[in-house]
Amino acid sequence: MAGYYDPETYPQQWNYLQSGTIIDQYMIERELAHGGFSSVYLARQLADQVQVAIKEYLPRKLAHRTWNNIVVPNSEDTRPLFMRGRALFFEEAKVLATLKHHNIVEVINFFQANETVYMVMTYDYGITLDKILHKKRLPITEAFLLNVFKLLLNGLAVVHEQGLVHLDIKPANILIRTQFDPLLLDFGAIRRFPTGKSVRAKVLTNGFSPIEQYHNSHGEIGPWSDIYAVGASMRACLDMKIPPNSNDRHPNDELVSVARLYKRRFPHDLLQAIDWAMAVQPQDRPQSVGALQNALVITN
Repeated sequence: MAGYYDPETYPQQWNYLQSGTIIDQYMIERELAHGGFSSVYLARQLADQVQVAIKEYLPRKLAHRTWNNIVVPNSEDTRPLFMRGRALFFEEAKVLATLKHHNIVEVINFFQANETVYMVMTYDYGITLDKILHKKRLPITEAFLLNVFKLLLNGLAVVHEQGLVHLDIKPANILIRTQFDPLLLDFGAIRRFPTGKSVRAKVLTNGFSPIEQYHNSHGEIGPWSDIYAVGASMRACLDMKIPPNSNDRHPNDELVSVARLYKRRFPHDLLQAIDWAMAVQPQDRPQSVGALQNALVITN
């Protein structure tokens, strides 16, 4: 078929921008991460050598990179989806550039090049929470939980105030900087609310996505959706493992509450707040960041 892309014969190194590649006003240093829809690179600004992170739209099921770094659809059949995704990615970048908070990753630029789009973000040093938990690098104490998640909620409140929901909060998207200062990453699933109708999210993460993000759910997405993910992330810190899927907890929830499991190790109010945030049904959770913050304040 003319224009058909065969991944079996495609050079693997072309999937990513190579070190030393200059794009717009930046030079690529190395790849930091990649997923199904994008890749993230460490880069330097040519003018002042300041390091930045650059996110490139490249959905590998829909498109690929040619030898000269041009991103093209895999076939004429995938072109419409690729073009729509590219437009949405660019709109996401414009929205994120308006969000400014110390605990939210900051978008400082966005541009079009190589027939795709790029988002430039500040680069912060730290380690993601999932790696801390996996390698057991820090003891999970009451002080750690409260410091990290209270600050994270401050940033999340700014997102919600703009009529947006993150929809992919999880330990892998929480960067822990010095003094347990968190940074909320990866807004690739961001959506506006209220939608006025039941709308599914384009990203699902086992253990952290609430039931209303699944296709077989009829609940609406809103701030309470992010609150579930925050609660699940807090629970992951206690259990040292990914919580069960919210979809599997319905209709018979057999998950033992943290208030019962950890009553001898952590304050009851803190544990109760985590259980509240992780309620299966959206209406049974805190409906706003402020409500969860209030529940956490009384643990001091």
